[in-house]
Amino acid sequence: MTPTALIIRTAGTNCDFELAHAFKLAGSEAVTLHLSQLIDDPERIADYDLIGFPGGFSYGDDIAAGRILANRIRHRLWQPLQDAAHRGVPMIGICNGFQVMVKMGLLPDPAVGRQVVTLADNTAGRFIDKWSPVVADPDSPCIWTKGLATFDLPIAHGEGRFVPADDETLNQLKSNNQVAIRYASGENPNGSIDDIAGICDPSGNILGLMPHPERFIDPTNHPTWTRQPDEYLTQTTAGLRFFINAVEHVRLHAAQPA
Repeated sequence: MTPTALIIRTAGTNCDFELAHAFKLAGSEAVTLHLSQLIDDPERIADYDLIGFPGGFSYGDDIAAGRILANRIRHRLWQPLQDAAHRGVPMIGICNGFQVMVKMGLLPDPAVGRQVVTLADNTAGRFIDKWSPVVADPDSPCIWTKGLATFDLPIAHGEGRFVPADDETLNQLKSNNQVAIRYASGENPNGSIDDIAGICDPSGNILGLMPHPERFIDPTNHPTWTRQPDEYLTQTTAGLRFFINAVEHVRLHAAQPA
């Protein structure tokens, strides 16, 4: 089978093409739909095997990054998205998509469905655009990060500082191994609590992260590629591995008897 990924965009989204390209390179089809199209026909969400919330500046990040889009989705599309989560549909939210996910309650747990973490202003007080070393937790159930260890990904955000509501929330994320990705030791670019760069839901199917894996799907995307040995150009990048993992997960489960 060829899985199909749904990419949800709206005014201000600017990474939907890159996300679609990443899904296609990983072996899936990709369909990009405007939020209004889904609000008009919410049942369309049930037609897709994967769902992506791309980066950008939805609605200009007015009020707070991702807040308006999160509110619109929460009030108009929450039930079909919660149904998709219950079916085990892999979802990914990148940068603005991560901000949207936590503010509508899709992360850290869609079954609970309320906001208990946020992405606040960077401690530096400015937009940060750079490559950052990150580390995937091998104990995490996250299907997107399987087989990944320490690698680089680009970041580009002004509100990327991960902040839980309280110590209990943080401890629960850690005890459930829901912290899928951290910034490498000493490399935290935005002041995130516990160096957290991305979290997953308890099932591991839903991932939100501030770094951009869809911007590292070809070896030549990395700024040091010209200094690497020739075999580097034939390797699968860490960014593309995210999407290959998710597509292979869908295929594996589709092949299993009901």
